[in-house]
Amino acid sequence: MRAIDLHSKHLERQAGLTVPQILILQTIEDSGSPAVSEVARRVSLSQATVTSVIDRLVKKDLVRRDRNASDRRVVSVSLTDPGKSTIREAPELLQADFVRQFEQLPSWEQKMLIAALERIASLMDAERVDASPILEVGELIDQAATE
Repeated sequence: MRAIDLHSKHLERQAGLTVPQILILQTIEDSGSPAVSEVARRVSLSQATVTSVIDRLVKKDLVRRDRNASDRRVVSVSLTDPGKSTIREAPELLQADFVRQFEQLPSWEQKMLIAALERIASLMDAERVDASPILEVGELIDQAATE
C-alpha cells in the first residue's frame, strides 16, 4: 500500500494527473471514442466516478465530450491533441512494471504468490474492497492457472 501511495504521489507531481485520470486517458486512447459507460466498465469504476474524473479532464482540455447524433443520451469521449500528448508523455503506472516482473517468474512461484495473497486478502476480509483501479489481477490468476 505504501509503494502504491508513493508511486501515486510521484505520478501526480510528474504528470499532474492522478492514477484514475491516467487510467481513463489510457482507456480512451485504447478505445477511440468510447461512451462514458464503456470507460467506466473498462476501468472498473462507477459511471458517476468516471463522469467526475472526465469533468476534471475536460477542464484541463485533455478530453472532449461528444453527444451521439442519433441518441443524444449517449455521450462519448475522445482525447484532445493536448490529451494525446499528455498520455504519450505520462509515466508508466506501477502495475505495468509489476505485471512485467510477475510474468518473468516461474509458474510455480506465480501460483504460490497468488495463493498467499488470496489467503491474506481473505483474512483481511478484502473481498468487499474494490481495488481494481489500482491493480487488476484477473489476468495474472488466469495466466498462472494455465501454466
